[in-house]
Amino acid sequence: MSNMAPPKTNVRVETEITKPLNGSSTLEILDQQLFVRMLRLERKRTERSQRPFVLMLLDSRLLLKEGNREQFNMVLSALTQATRETDIKGWYEDGAVFGVIFTEIGRADGKSVTNALLNRVTSALCSTLSIEQINEIRLSFHVFPDANHQGGNGTTDPTLYPDLDWNADPKRGARIVKRSMDIAGSLFALVLLAPLFLVIGVIVKLTSRGPVLFRQQRVGQHGRKFTFVKFRSMYFTADHTIHKEYVERLIAGEKESEGEDGPLSEVYKLTNDPRITPFGRILRKTSLDELPQFLNVLTGSMSLVGPRPPIPYEFDCYQMWHRQRLVAVKPGITGPWQIGGRSRTTFDEMVRMDLIYASSWTPWTDLKILLHTPGVVLSGEGAY
Repeated sequence: MSNMAPPKTNVRVETEITKPLNGSSTLEILDQQLFVRMLRLERKRTERSQRPFVLMLLDSRLLLKEGNREQFNMVLSALTQATRETDIKGWYEDGAVFGVIFTEIGRADGKSVTNALLNRVTSALCSTLSIEQINEIRLSFHVFPDANHQGGNGTTDPTLYPDLDWNADPKRGARIVKRSMDIAGSLFALVLLAPLFLVIGVIVKLTSRGPVLFRQQRVGQHGRKFTFVKFRSMYFTADHTIHKEYVERLIAGEKESEGEDGPLSEVYKLTNDPRITPFGRILRKTSLDELPQFLNVLTGSMSLVGPRPPIPYEFDCYQMWHRQRLVAVKPGITGPWQIGGRSRTTFDEMVRMDLIYASSWTPWTDLKILLHTPGVVLSGEGAY
């Protein structure tokens, strides 16, 4: 990423306001760049080891105003009583917000862990500071994996992702271009394809009972749910249990399913789905059922290019690393999976494609994917 600032030469710094602790050493504090880098590494370790960590933030702006440096020095001294040598300490925001990463806290409930840490830190501060001084301290605790990673209904906590810099995004210009492409492309498609929308809508209505559009809750960027629309290709009273069970087996690694000609391995979508209407099979084979998603793109819940948005019960089955595909970018109508493998790739391979895209996308990458998509759709390969 060429627009990023070059890394600083210092790796570990000692703040000028620290003093020797325990009579022999100074408290080593990481600068903001290195602390954020360590936070990113801890997220990756947790994804592999499944051992959570807690990020504690201490807003020190009040303590660091003129005349209060000694108080902050006392806070740092108190924190050494409440932390371990293996815990990572540094500036979350240089000179403003101090952070501690409590590593490998075990598998206890996040709320109980944060309560225990709060009690420990508060006790340490009370032994050093007055009530008035404590009232000037603002503490917050952030558990990784958060509620969203653990299958809850909350959205992803952006505090745990300062490296993505959502408020001062180094890709801000590229995101503006991407959003402009989304608006222009979706408006163009909706106007150009309006007659086709009408024809498909009429046929859907005449060939099966139920509404023309199928609406469903999907999980978008940062775990936010939105209403996903497409042309209805299933019977109105279809039971979705068969798909839910299939998805659970697939994500768990049970790759083999039944196709028309016997066992079919490594297929992402359910084949021979009894919920699909005869006309719905045509819509799915040609991907015409996806056209109404241009409305999702226009309203901003989706992008033209990005990972496919999962159904909540699919998202609940995700492993921790799977969920990262929904952090950096919005879900899209098409993406690297659609042009690189479609339904004939494994779930893990699809996620890896999405993660590579999320970390390296550019407007030019999006344009190339968009240009490749029509040919893939017309071939019908891997579509069910």
